[in-house]
Amino acid sequence: MHTVAVYAFDGMSPFELGVVVEVFGLARPELGSLLTAPWYTVVVCADEPGTPLNAVGGFGLTARHGLDELAAADTVMVVGVPNAFSGEVSPGLVSALRTAHRRGARVVSICSGAFALAAAGLLDGLEATTHWRYAELLQRRHPDVRVNPDVLYVDNGSVLTSAGSAAGIDLCLHLVRRDHGARVANTVARRFVVPPHRDGGQAQFIEAAVKPVADEDDGVARSMQWALDRLARPLTVPLLARAARMSDRSYLRHFTARNGTSPMRWVTTQRIAASLPLLEAGTGTVEEVAAAVGFESAATFRHHFGRTMRTSPTAYRRAFCRGVA
Repeated sequence: MHTVAVYAFDGMSPFELGVVVEVFGLARPELGSLLTAPWYTVVVCADEPGTPLNAVGGFGLTARHGLDELAAADTVMVVGVPNAFSGEVSPGLVSALRTAHRRGARVVSICSGAFALAAAGLLDGLEATTHWRYAELLQRRHPDVRVNPDVLYVDNGSVLTSAGSAAGIDLCLHLVRRDHGARVANTVARRFVVPPHRDGGQAQFIEAAVKPVADEDDGVARSMQWALDRLARPLTVPLLARAARMSDRSYLRHFTARNGTSPMRWVTTQRIAASLPLLEAGTGTVEEVAAAVGFESAATFRHHFGRTMRTSPTAYRRAFCRGVA
C-alpha cells in the first residue's frame, strides 16, 4: 500500500488539503480492473498530532498523525506554509522532509509549500515552481533554486512542485498517471470533472487566455478574435494591427500590456491549443494537424509543441487519444 502523507498546520487553507484527500484518499470503485496495484492510503500529519488546528473559513480540524509518520511515508505532500512572506517554516517539518528524502520518498509541494521544500534544501540546483504571487520571493530567498513561474508543475523525479491551488489537481493527477498509467488517471480526472489533458504527463498550461471583447472600441481584443477565426491562415503583426485599426508599433505596445506576451507568441499558443482536440481525435497525421492550425511545417509544429507542452505531438496523442482514454 502506497502511503501519502499530507502536512496540516494552523491557519491553513482547506482547499489544497481537500485536493490531496480527494485524489488519493477517496474510494475508487470505478477503477475496478484498471488497477494493477493497490490504491493509496492517506494520513494527515501535523507537528503536534491531536491538537486542534484552525482552518481558513472558520472551522477546525485535527490531524491524528505526527511528523514521524510523515517522514516514513512513500509520498510526502506539503500543501502550503503558514506565511510565505514571513519565511516561517516549521523546523520539525524541515527535518522530516530531509529524512523522507534521504530514505527515497517522493516529496511534493503545492503552492507555497515550495518554501518548505526549499528550506529543507531539496530544491537546490533544481527547477521548481510556486504560485506566481510568490515566485519572485522564492527566487530571492533561495537563489540556488531555478524558479519557473510559467508552468503548472515541475517534475524532478523524486521532488515535484506545483503552482497555485488548482495546479495541485494537475500535479496529483500527474502522480496518479506516473503510478497507475494514463487510463486510471483519465478516469480519476473524469470523476473530478476536470479536463485530463491539463496534466498531459508533462503538459503545461497555455499562458495567454483569450479575453472577451469588452466593447467595440477594444481593438486588441477584436484583433484576437479575428486571429482565432483565421488560425490556419498566415498571421503577422501588421495583419493583426490592421484588424485592431492601430499602427504596428502602437499595437505591439497595447497587446503586450494587455496580455503579458507578444502577439506572435500568443498566436503560437493558440495554435497549439487548437491542435489538442485534433490530436486527441486520433485522425490525421501530425503533418495534417500542423497545417490545419496554421504552422508552416510539421517540424515547426513539433518545435513549438515541445516547448509549450513539454512533450511531443505523437506522445500527446498516444496518451490522450480518445480511443485510448
